[in-house]
Amino acid sequence: MDLVLYTIIRGLAIGILVSAPMGPIGVLCIQRTLNKGRWSGFVTGLGASISDLGYAVLTGLGMSIVIDFIETNEYLIQILGSLVLAGFGAYLYRQNPAKNIKKQSANKNTFTQDFVTAFFLTLSNPLILFLFIGLFARLNFFVPESTLYHYILGYISIIIGAVSWWFTITFFINKVRTRFNLRSLWLINRCIGGVIIIMSLVGCFMGMSGYFNH
Repeated sequence: MDLVLYTIIRGLAIGILVSAPMGPIGVLCIQRTLNKGRWSGFVTGLGASISDLGYAVLTGLGMSIVIDFIETNEYLIQILGSLVLAGFGAYLYRQNPAKNIKKQSANKNTFTQDFVTAFFLTLSNPLILFLFIGLFARLNFFVPESTLYHYILGYISIIIGAVSWWFTITFFINKVRTRFNLRSLWLINRCIGGVIIIMSLVGCFMGMSGYFNH
């Protein structure tokens, strides 16, 4: 197979595989799509994709110092990241969709805020670096014949794959969005907020257990 096509296909696959798991960013994307519309959810996914790209570049460059730091402080990072998610989950739990809808037209920075919050929430989970390491190794992403051109093409393919995933998922979620009334959205906010809080508490517990047993 031509090396260019090889790099593009695997880059697209990595971008999709990194984005597809329904973690905190995934449920946040769904919540925003249902509450504020497709483009709010898509921008949320875009923010996460840009953050993921940063970790992909770190993986490709083989920054052993960064990897060693994360391995050394894995449990502490997991605890801190879980606390950040817990705070955000509590925020979602208390959100009133009726107020969000009223504010949407008046707030010109909504998309910017959606992008920034998703970017930093994803950035707060550097353990995703190990997912990239596994995918790069499993898919043999860069071969010895790869040049700088192929590296750049590979990273572009990763971001295209990730963005394509968020574009597709928000499209389908938006199709069913009109079937939900304000009470349904309020319940969804509570459920998603509760799920994120539970996930963060589990992560915090696992991090603390690992830290004290390490």
